[in-house]
Amino acid sequence: MSEKTYRIQNLSCANCAKTYEENLNHLNSVEEAKVDFNSAKIYITGDATIEELEQAGAFDNIKVRDVQDLTVTHEKFWKKKENYPVYISAVLLIVTVLASYFSGQDSHLFTIGYLLSIIIGGYSLFIAGLKNLVRLKFDMNTLMTIAVIGASLIGEWFEAATVVILFAVSEALERYSMDKARASIKHLMELAPSEAIIVKDGIEVIKDVKDILVGDVMRVKPGQKFAMDGIVIKGSSTVNQASITGESKSVDKVNGDEVFAGTLNEEGVLEVEVTKLIEDTELSKVIHLVEKAQSERASSEALVDRFAKYYTPIIILISLLVMFAPPLLFNTPWHDSLYQGLAVLIIGCPCALVISTPVAIVTAIGNAARHGVLIKGGIYLEETARIDAIAFDKTGTLTIGQPVVTDLVMFKDNALIKAAALEKNSQHPIAVAILNEADKEHLEYRNLKVDDFQSITGKGVKGVIDNQDYYIGSPKLFKELGFEIDDTVSQLQAEGKTVIICGSDKIEVIIGVADDLRSESISVLDDLKSLNIKTMMLTGDNHKTAQIIADKCHIDEVKAELMPADKLKIINEEQKKQKIMMVGDGVNDAPALASANVGIAMGRGTDTALETADIALMSDNLNKIPYIIRLSKKTLTIIKQNITFSLGIKLIALLLVIPGWLTLWIAIFSDIGATLIVTLNSMRLMKKSRLNISE
Repeated sequence: MSEKTYRIQNLSCANCAKTYEENLNHLNSVEEAKVDFNSAKIYITGDATIEELEQAGAFDNIKVRDVQDLTVTHEKFWKKKENYPVYISAVLLIVTVLASYFSGQDSHLFTIGYLLSIIIGGYSLFIAGLKNLVRLKFDMNTLMTIAVIGASLIGEWFEAATVVILFAVSEALERYSMDKARASIKHLMELAPSEAIIVKDGIEVIKDVKDILVGDVMRVKPGQKFAMDGIVIKGSSTVNQASITGESKSVDKVNGDEVFAGTLNEEGVLEVEVTKLIEDTELSKVIHLVEKAQSERASSEALVDRFAKYYTPIIILISLLVMFAPPLLFNTPWHDSLYQGLAVLIIGCPCALVISTPVAIVTAIGNAARHGVLIKGGIYLEETARIDAIAFDKTGTLTIGQPVVTDLVMFKDNALIKAAALEKNSQHPIAVAILNEADKEHLEYRNLKVDDFQSITGKGVKGVIDNQDYYIGSPKLFKELGFEIDDTVSQLQAEGKTVIICGSDKIEVIIGVADDLRSESISVLDDLKSLNIKTMMLTGDNHKTAQIIADKCHIDEVKAELMPADKLKIINEEQKKQKIMMVGDGVNDAPALASANVGIAMGRGTDTALETADIALMSDNLNKIPYIIRLSKKTLTIIKQNITFSLGIKLIALLLVIPGWLTLWIAIFSDIGATLIVTLNSMRLMKKSRLNISE
């Protein structure tokens, strides 16, 4: 059987998710089912139809659609059909209360009014609650069912009807909180158009994105968004890529440049050759990663869930004690004790507690995604809040990563041609700088044959040219090979330049390469110091060059002339003393990124960065790092506040049992109040201005 993923709508709460999962697993056409409440998705192994999946969720009016269906339907809470019985119930209750008040007398007619209000408003609740009671499963539906039926049996009709309506309001609040938390995903889904103008033989045809193929030519006019990823083949324009990179500054696009689905064409008409199907676009990749991250459970969420498992049975036990102990031991009235016990039972609903962590995590990850930061799970958000130190790679991280040749000291004619020939297969930024210099000099290095090419990890490369062994690499490599190093090398290094040497039986050329600091590097490093975070630089460059860069950036500690294995070793050693984050390019730094407590990869969504790191920056903007740290600290604070609020309000309500002040009203309002506080508190994470986010 195949595994399929579907999106779902109308899932009310975490407990409903568990019930839905059980219902799905009972279907004959389903081998295994998993319901993800945070991302509102289900994973099905089997051949069940969408109708069967929706039937299993009929108790919560769950709707199912294909995972590739990114259309978002907005339905106001008061327009949802499943809420109509609650409206009727509320009207019946109000009419009955008013009739009772103005008549000034009790009547069986009023009792019937309350009873109808209870049955109409709580029908679905009772069905679910009674089924669970038969199975001895005590979830929120079971507890509320027992409380409402118990209140009715002791004659508290008005309060029983009120509890039914307030419980529906509480569920609506929980659904609202998760919908708001998932709002960023809905925003991402709405970014790319569902249709595009495809040009064939000069004729414009509007096509659904699902029908567009790789190689089709898409025409995008000013003010329109790109529906697909592709390469510009005609025209020029500026494009706002904020939806992908989080950067509001527009980027010029001309022939040969890449464009992404969901980004905005601002000025000229562009014709774009489609390079990816809709499910493979950069935007789809971002949506998938964010949804996956939101479904990853944080450690605090797992802790809360474990606590909730014991919390409800303990409350049920307390409820039974409140019901039976006072009448049996102190001869108090049975009615009062039963009433108080039923109120305690309502306090046993752990709704606010269960959503206290996921609503904050989902909101924070969504906030980060809107700003071009992909956090792969709640666990990394929590770990970031506890970071003590950050280790930075140099090239491409603290520096722009586009070095240029500044000095050429030639000891032999045509030495630069041989250096370029050795470097022509490398993508390293320094190799690119050497090739660019060779191109400027119009040197024909591409036709120069290099045999027995060999990479010397972290040091350079070797190859045979004209039957002679040639090397190109760092001064360290040439020292190890036994060469005498010219004073020019130390002079260039003292100027903060990276030095590359090329030669055979003797040194033929010394190349000085400089890479400018990013404009934000110094301010970001100073900002991190204000957050009491220690900074380090881990680089393969020489000590002198590394120290000059470190001094400019005010970095606390420098480790230079490192191999990738050395970086990994240092990260492992630091982890014994403190929590450490590694920031690198996601390629050479992969081992260190993977080993650090949190790994952050620079670069606009490169596959390596997305796969290797725990957090990926969709743009090369170091300002995002202080933002991530502030966001994570804020999230952790809010999670702690949410747990304190949700438990504190319940505890206060529970203590009202002692003087006998606890009522069904107070019990249900404590649940609604806690849910409302948790929701509003978590929504603070959506506010950009409060997190000091710098673009």
